[in-house]
Amino acid sequence: MRKPATSLLESVRSPAGLRSLPLGVLPQLAGEIRAFLVERVCAVGGHLGPNLGVVELTLALHRVFDSPRDALVFDTGHQAYVHKLLTGRQKGFVGLRQEDGLSGYPSRSESEHDLVANSHASTALSYADGLAKARQLAGEQDRCVVAVIGDGAMTGGLAWEGLNNIGAARERRVVVVLNDNGRSYAPTTGALSTHLRTLQKGGRAQTYRNVFTDLGFAYVGPVDGHNIAELEQELHRARQMDRPVVVHVKTVKGKGYGPAEQDEADHLHAVGVVDPVTGRAAVAALGTAGTSSPSPARSWTSVFAGALVEVAVRRPEVVAVTASMLRPTGLGIMAERFPERVFDVGIAEQHAVTSAAGMAMAGLHPVVAIYATFLNRALDQVLMDVALHRLPVTFVLDRAGITGPDGASHHGMWDLSVFSTVPGLQIAAPRDPVQLTELLDEAIALDGPTMLRIPKATASPGMEALARMDGIDILHRSSARSLDVLIVALGPLAAQALKAARELEEFGIGSTVTDPRWILPVNPALPALAARHRLVVSVEDNLRQGGAGTALLEACQDTGVTTPVVRLGLPHAFIEHAPRQQLLERYGLTAEAITNAVLVARSAPAPPSPMWASAPLAARAPSAATPPKTT
Repeated sequence: MRKPATSLLESVRSPAGLRSLPLGVLPQLAGEIRAFLVERVCAVGGHLGPNLGVVELTLALHRVFDSPRDALVFDTGHQAYVHKLLTGRQKGFVGLRQEDGLSGYPSRSESEHDLVANSHASTALSYADGLAKARQLAGEQDRCVVAVIGDGAMTGGLAWEGLNNIGAARERRVVVVLNDNGRSYAPTTGALSTHLRTLQKGGRAQTYRNVFTDLGFAYVGPVDGHNIAELEQELHRARQMDRPVVVHVKTVKGKGYGPAEQDEADHLHAVGVVDPVTGRAAVAALGTAGTSSPSPARSWTSVFAGALVEVAVRRPEVVAVTASMLRPTGLGIMAERFPERVFDVGIAEQHAVTSAAGMAMAGLHPVVAIYATFLNRALDQVLMDVALHRLPVTFVLDRAGITGPDGASHHGMWDLSVFSTVPGLQIAAPRDPVQLTELLDEAIALDGPTMLRIPKATASPGMEALARMDGIDILHRSSARSLDVLIVALGPLAAQALKAARELEEFGIGSTVTDPRWILPVNPALPALAARHRLVVSVEDNLRQGGAGTALLEACQDTGVTTPVVRLGLPHAFIEHAPRQQLLERYGLTAEAITNAVLVARSAPAPPSPMWASAPLAARAPSAATPPKTT
């Protein structure tokens, strides 16, 4: 795509400037925007396909509605790049999703035009309902509230809760713009998708009764989402209605960029650093949005994908469930091998979990593959629908821990703190591909709920254990005469713990490095092992509060072990976007930080009458309880 000699895009600094342009030049502007997106997103990584598909729609929205006086709420915030361009943030795209750069989602700190920072799907209609109620109470019903939803978000249950409330209030001016591209990552599934296809086939003549009119909305559409004149006409029409209205817009994901339109997997939904000509990976870049082209290094997701198929071959009761994330969570291979045993329920995490519970009740063993940040939305279902019934459901949390450039809403840093409260749920964190395969086998063999967490990163090299003690892997052990520090490392952070152990030996400090494998509930053998050391350091890429380190500390207290426990983890804060490794360094989850934590703890005043100071080593360990089922 060649950049025009005279750039319209550079002249558009605000929605007001956009509205001053004549309609006839807008196709040129749309072309410039697509060229800009391809150039900038391919250079740094990000969400490409969804934004290429909403260029004309976003132009029309900002010409018909007066943001921020009229509220524009974007659901599934990865389709808001064009909105950012039109609201004065063109220069920021150089640092898109980089540290201190432009967020890949709407951001309240960036612009008054961004109302919602949370990029989890299916939320816009509920926000719009609340905004409309507030404006009605303030007597400001001349201000429109516009919810732009689509890209699969209408498959979420929360969206229907919002529709139910908006449609019942005939006097409130809420415009629901349904961006219907027939996809989230993969083609949209379910009865709504079938209904929308029926409306599209009917054309403009079919404006009579449908699901939206039955819920109390006026219905406009279907509208060609790439015809700006038609879009403006129908949006003006919707704005003039003093009632809730759905504007059904048909768009093409990846529109105008050959590699995206031709990509059958997900229309280049999200790319890493890619060649803008071909859309294929230019370099293997860790911490990017992902790529439709395979990377030479194996990701944790690809390791899980292979392991799950191996289990499914051996165990016919194993089925897989995902919430509109079939390929991103590694279920694509199983779907090809066993299509009848893989269920994509759409962006409906709560339904995914309880549906899995139903399958488990009927004798199957569901593996629910989902992003760690998204399973937070289904805590009640995990707690009351799965765990209360002690059902054999295995949750595999992709993107657990620091994810990198997707920022605060996508870091998987809450799961251990949230799900540690669920009775009977056993949680594991594999340190390398061999352990992932082994732990997945163990999880599916257990008669109860289990959870495995894997990061968004290249899979760690193999780390063989020196021994396995009561289910705990011993990865490193210094001289038997020196039991100074016990380092309890979770998952792939074991590699940093091993490096720290070698560094500590240079200071004359001996250590034992362990991988608990099953981290919650705490293996009773772990406090016993802690009692034989002078200091314990836990390392996890989860919140410090309520995580695995906290559980270990409580287990030590419960068993009378007074060895000090230093917990290394993430702060109780929302962490912005930056490369994964950089964030791990910043928050003290590296070998150097572990070493420094040990040195600082050893230099601190000793606690009064510590167990390790008052008894010989042989007397320090409490009697070991029976190992948990997980071992």
